[in-house]
Amino acid sequence: MLEIIGVDILLSGDNAVVIALAVRSLPLQQQRKAIIFGSMAAVTMRVILTVFVVELLRLPYLKLIGSALLLWIGIKLQLPDGDGGPDIESKDTMFAAIRTILIADMVMSLDNVIGIAAAAKGHVGLLMIGLAISIPLIVFGSSVMLRLMQRFPFIVVLGSALLGYISGEMAVSDSAIHSWLATNAAWIIRLGGISCALGVVAVGRWLVRRKTDLGSNRVL
Repeated sequence: MLEIIGVDILLSGDNAVVIALAVRSLPLQQQRKAIIFGSMAAVTMRVILTVFVVELLRLPYLKLIGSALLLWIGIKLQLPDGDGGPDIESKDTMFAAIRTILIADMVMSLDNVIGIAAAAKGHVGLLMIGLAISIPLIVFGSSVMLRLMQRFPFIVVLGSALLGYISGEMAVSDSAIHSWLATNAAWIIRLGGISCALGVVAVGRWLVRRKTDLGSNRVL
């Protein structure tokens, strides 16, 4: 159980970033609820993935689909107000934040759960208990990251870049294309993560500027 908790803590740094990014635009009273519910949903999904991880990772194109989802999330989370805006009810915004947390954690956990599955040694009950114990630690890490983002807004961009990097690394490791890339275009494997990180930031910043300019034009 200690091994499971330790592995999960080591692998949850990027998940804490996602949770903090997803809830940062919520009203203060809903941020903690979204962090707790989002973390619980993410850990539950991680248990399910761990049970089926070996078979899942054999499926071709799965990582490419997950990579595309992460790129979209990395861009989307740079935009102010997340999914919502002044006309969206706060309860809908909270559910949208939890949905984003769940999708991102599910995608990023495809590789991470291998370590957790190895530590569990086939004991599903032990796995569930160990991951449940780790929930408070994930919540604490997300809360700390959220406060840092509120104090230093540039961390939002760095968090999105991290998602882009993970997306690129995941894409080039997909079983459908990895062998071909390794033989014919190894440079894509080396630069995949960095390229996607830069691309996510560039597109996200462009959309933020575009949204700001459109808002200014409406005021004028």
